This record gives sequence, structure tokens and C-alpha cells, in this order.
Amino acid sequence: MTVTLADVAARARVSPATVSRVLNGNYPVAATTRERVLRAVDELDYVLNGPASSLAAATSDLVGILVNDIADPFFGIMAGAAQTAIGEGASGRAGGEKLAVVCNTGGSPERELTYLTLLQRQRAAAVVLTGGALEGPEHIAAMSAKLARLADAGTTVVLCGRPPMPGGSVTATLAFDNRGGGRRLTEHLITLGHRRIGYVAGPAERTTTRHRLEGHRAALAAAGLDKAAGDQALLTVHGSYDRRSGYDATLELLRRDPDLTAVVAANDTVALGACAALRDQGLRIPEDVSVAGFDDLPFSVDAVPALTTVRLPLHDAGTRAGRLAMGKETPPPGGIATIGAELMARASTAPPKRG
Repeated sequence: MTVTLADVAARARVSPATVSRVLNGNYPVAATTRERVLRAVDELDYVLNGPASSLAAATSDLVGILVNDIADPFFGIMAGAAQTAIGEGASGRAGGEKLAVVCNTGGSPERELTYLTLLQRQRAAAVVLTGGALEGPEHIAAMSAKLARLADAGTTVVLCGRPPMPGGSVTATLAFDNRGGGRRLTEHLITLGHRRIGYVAGPAERTTTRHRLEGHRAALAAAGLDKAAGDQALLTVHGSYDRRSGYDATLELLRRDPDLTAVVAANDTVALGACAALRDQGLRIPEDVSVAGFDDLPFSVDAVPALTTVRLPLHDAGTRAGRLAMGKETPPPGGIATIGAELMARASTAPPKRG
């Protein structure tokens, strides 16, 4: 059932004219009244319908780029590349340039949905969602419904670094091969001779975390080490995708198993924290403990020793997402493309010491 302006007015206990003034922003309205109207809009998920809405969608110059943390190079690189691609080729004349706005969710599912609502309200021409998705049936259902409404209003939806979403509202999905990358990284350590490998994982509720951990455990299982190395839950510590988490989790892994010979980190920033923790415990890298990361962020090759990691083409993926958002590139077959992950073996990993 379509929600009307009158429905919003009734929910907010104001006149339809007041609702119109709030949504159009062309007349002063008391702050308390405005808040009541916007709350009703959100609760009813109201979007203007009819020819005016279609025109607004067709002429919108706004593009939203959602990131978890713009200070994290993983997101910053993709967002910057997407923003550049969105603006490329514009003439600079009115209507030619697009305003690409980066929306920082802070990892909050509520903020993610709120930004999508705001972009829907502004008739965004396109939305690019970067990085892993939050798992959980309720949030997935809410996201699917919200993206469907955006698509119905004429918004192009592109996922960059995310797995596919249910429904047909997404124009294109660029998914990183996190499982394959995680598996190749652990296979590299196993080939070097490591058998006691600790894993510093990201937040348990994120798809990126699960997929990379699944790749790691698949490599252990293929080598017959899933049991020999002990309970994998014991050798896995979850935390945030930041340096502090890597530091604290590595200390916990050493407490659980002082004989670890390698630590795999959820990403390169976490790996730096792991390296710091090992050094503070008087352990050398890689002579005593090897360390590996993921993503191949710019600082990885300059770390001492240079960090073994998995390279994701973040800049290329962001550029491609921006071009897809603007219709400058044809979507991949079936709307989904898997972007490969490349092992970068460097000096932070080496064969374990022989006792």
C-alpha cells in the first residue's frame, strides 16, 4: 500500500501543507514540528511519488558513497577512487557535475540505514556501498527493502567489496575473493612449515571477517591441521579492524598458546598491532613468529620487516564502482563480478625455527 502525504501528516499530527514545507525546505518550520514530521516520514518510509519524483530522480546531482570508516585506508582508497570516477568526463556546466558525498557509518547498522533514507529522500542518482556487510537476518531484510525502494525511485545501487544482496535492486556487485585470499595466505604459512597458527579476526558479525576466516580454516583442514593445531576457536580471537585490537588479541593468543609460530591478522592495520605486541614480548619477526596481514595497504611494503599480505585492488575496484554508478561501464554478467586476491609474500613470514 502506497504511503501518502496525508498519511504522514496524520502520523505527525500536522497539516499536509506543513509536511510539504518540511520536505521541500522552502519555509521555516518549528524545530519540534520538523522533527515530528521527519520521524513520521522515517516510520512510514514515505517517498514522494508521481511525475515530480521521477523528474527529481532523473535530474539529481547527488551520489552517496557509504563507508565504515573514512580514516581507514581500506575505505578511503575505494571512496576516493569512486569519487574521482564519478566526476570524470563532466563538463563543469550545470547538470554535468555530480556531487559525490562520503557517508561515514562508523560500522553502525542504524547509521547505514539512516544514510540510505536520507539519500532516498534527496533522490540520489546513485549509491555506492563499500566494504563488508553486517550480517543478521533483520538488518539484511531492512537493507534489502531500503535498496529496493531506492532502485524503484531511479537510484543506481552498486556494491563494492560486498557480497551480493538478496533481491534484484542492485545494479552491480563487485565482491572481493576474501575466502580465496584467506586460504592462499594460510597455505603459504603451511608451506613454510608452520603448524601452530593463531588468527586475529575482525568483528564476528561482518561478512568480510567470516569469509577470510573460512578461507583460513579451509587451508588448515586441507592440510589436516584443523585438529592437530587444536581447537580453532581457541586459536582465534575476534576484535575490531584496528591496531589496538591486533595488539591485545596477539597477547591473548600468546597466553593461550605460547608455542605459536605464526599470526594471521584480519587486515594490515591489525597486523601492525600484532607485530608491536610480539616485539614487546621480546619476540622477533619472523625469526620467532611470522606475521601476515590482508589488503596490502600502502604502508605494508614499508613496514619493518615488509608485511606478507593479500593484495586487493582497492583503487581499481573503487574506480570501477564509480563508473558503474554513473552508467559509464556495463554491469558484469549477472550483475556480479568476483575480484581476485593476490598473495604478496614478503619478509615478515619465514620458516619456523626448528627446536
